[in-house]
Amino acid sequence: MPPSNPQPKNHVKSDLLRWILICIGWISVAGGIIGIFLPLVPTIPFLLLAVVCFSKSSERFHGWLVEHKHLGPLVRDYLALGGVPLKAKMMAIGMVWISFPTTTFLFIEAFWLKVLLITMATAVTLYLLYLPTTSPAAKGKETKVE
Repeated sequence: MPPSNPQPKNHVKSDLLRWILICIGWISVAGGIIGIFLPLVPTIPFLLLAVVCFSKSSERFHGWLVEHKHLGPLVRDYLALGGVPLKAKMMAIGMVWISFPTTTFLFIEAFWLKVLLITMATAVTLYLLYLPTTSPAAKGKETKVE
């Protein structure tokens, strides 16, 4: 007789591990949301970690994240197409170069800290530039029904 509530094949069997993954997933979602507003915190890696944790522990949370109005497109595009939308990359780079120089030149007095912040802004920008970019054409091909 099959169990009354069978788990999907990819779910972990241990309840403790399932709850640990759910907690890590929600912490990662929080990190991703913080990353939207703070340029030093990477949004996409946190959201990808969350989607993996949720895929192994909770169909409900996985579906919520993938279908979320604002967070979902970043996760879906990266999972389906292997990249980040150009608009998201440009917005992130723009936020880096608005927030870092503002902070550096208006609030920081130590020269070494100014150099460090500008170096960090450059490193974050390079990281974002090297992330694969999804093209609108690839997105259109991926969503067509054949």
